[in-house]
Amino acid sequence: MTLDAQKMQKTIHTLLTPGKGILAADESSGTIKKRFASIALESTEESRRDYRDMLLTTQGYQNFISGVILYDETVDQKSRKGPTFSETIAARGVIPGIKTDEGKEEHPFWNPQSLTRGLNGLGKRLKEYTDRSNGTLGFTKWRQVILVDPTPSVSFLDYAMHIMAEQAAWSQSEGYVPICEPEILMDGSHALDQCASVTSRTLEMLYTCMEAQQVDPALTILKTNMVLSGKETKKDAPEDVGTATLKAFQASLPSSMPGIVFLSGGQSSVQATENLNACALQAKKVKAPWILTFSYGRALQDDALKTWGGKNENVAAAQEAFLKRARLNGLAQRGEYAKTME
Repeated sequence: MTLDAQKMQKTIHTLLTPGKGILAADESSGTIKKRFASIALESTEESRRDYRDMLLTTQGYQNFISGVILYDETVDQKSRKGPTFSETIAARGVIPGIKTDEGKEEHPFWNPQSLTRGLNGLGKRLKEYTDRSNGTLGFTKWRQVILVDPTPSVSFLDYAMHIMAEQAAWSQSEGYVPICEPEILMDGSHALDQCASVTSRTLEMLYTCMEAQQVDPALTILKTNMVLSGKETKKDAPEDVGTATLKAFQASLPSSMPGIVFLSGGQSSVQATENLNACALQAKKVKAPWILTFSYGRALQDDALKTWGGKNENVAAAQEAFLKRARLNGLAQRGEYAKTME
């Protein structure tokens, strides 16, 4: 086994620590501008720095958070106390990672499905990230969104998943664990079984493409959606989500892939925790070979963002709100969450 493979195995072991999950703090400039608009705060370099500082200096979050996904700006952005955010995270025994995709764009024949871009120069960028973070980054993250309706074609999935597999190959070649994020969107009025079908087809295609590009699935982590009905329809019972999600995984994922970190994908904070708990319980029931945990953005941050409101005097209360959601999701990862804990 090479030194890079040993390093990646150690990173995976840390990221998938029981009772912990990943904080997705990789909002693009456009996304964080929208988040700040919800609290009537202008998005500036300083306000973004203050917000990230509030989250990433919270005392004790390392007890429930194993990794943090960063955006390009944040890697070498300095906290109020001086060190960069990537160094601040690593000093707590938490592994920082980097979002490497460069967003989505339309394709002339597959619209409204879109493709993720960012392969050009990726190898060079990964080397630069190693230097910019003083070697603290341990993983990459690449997102591809997929609509349930219209049903994605085989040609679209093949092309999109080949792109995702190629970025995974580049990541592994530079010693980074690739976290691959095919997200089946909640948008629309689709039924639970429609989401399950598209999820299974997408994941099966992803690992077929990885095999074609000699990507070792044992040195990857999957970040993906739970199987959910469209948000314009009824809210699914957590037990139904857990059953449908694990069934989709069993139909499409290799047992050698070590773990799945769920995205929250538009669910409320409480809903994301409830459904994570249900998936954890179902995984135990069917003796799933993968570790299941969370990689939430809004579902960890929303309460903290609203409490903070851009005001220094609210930092302590906002950090407590963030810590609470991290702790509850840590319990849900073990299947030990109850709604009475809210």
